[in-house]
Amino acid sequence: MIRSPYTGRIGMFVTIALLGFVPVSAESAAARGARTKMERTTTVEKATFAAGCFWGVEAAFRQIKGVVSTQVGYTGGRTTNPSYEDVCTDGTGHAEAVEVTYDPARVRYEDLLHVFWTNHDPTTVNRQGPDVGEQYRSAIFFHSPAQEAAAKASKARLEAEHRFKRPIATQILAAGPFYRAEEYHQQYLEKRGLSVCHIK
Repeated sequence: MIRSPYTGRIGMFVTIALLGFVPVSAESAAARGARTKMERTTTVEKATFAAGCFWGVEAAFRQIKGVVSTQVGYTGGRTTNPSYEDVCTDGTGHAEAVEVTYDPARVRYEDLLHVFWTNHDPTTVNRQGPDVGEQYRSAIFFHSPAQEAAAKASKARLEAEHRFKRPIATQILAAGPFYRAEEYHQQYLEKRGLSVCHIK
């Protein structure tokens, strides 16, 4: 949880009066409470990415300052509440994905896109390395028109720069239901003390 630098701040001032020093509250208790609550509230947004096996993808995003939390799960498929075993059949249409909750005041969506593009191969269809299947496809699931525009612009820019030797196969789709994966998948690498991906 992000702690506000204002926590515990004393909102009292001293007014110099003719008869001596008299402590005076600069604002009412109600106003002070409302202000403190507002300062403690962080507006967060969500971003969802699929880039192969979600263990390493989650670890990569968790290194980014401004990322508040992450969870891995399944999205973009045809069935409700799929299990890992269901998704592994390559018959549900779901992608292994990471839902990133981030503070846009600390990290831009474009920065998250950079992490996405540079930490997997977006040119392979339904595959990342030895992992083959629709669940391992490359996809960006946007949550707003602004995210959609940014994702499409970043893809077009990479294509224009010929950054990759093959065409980019990444799908850009509206975010739909996200089904949280089984608990043992959450922060899988961290729980096991394994090396995490390094951001390029």
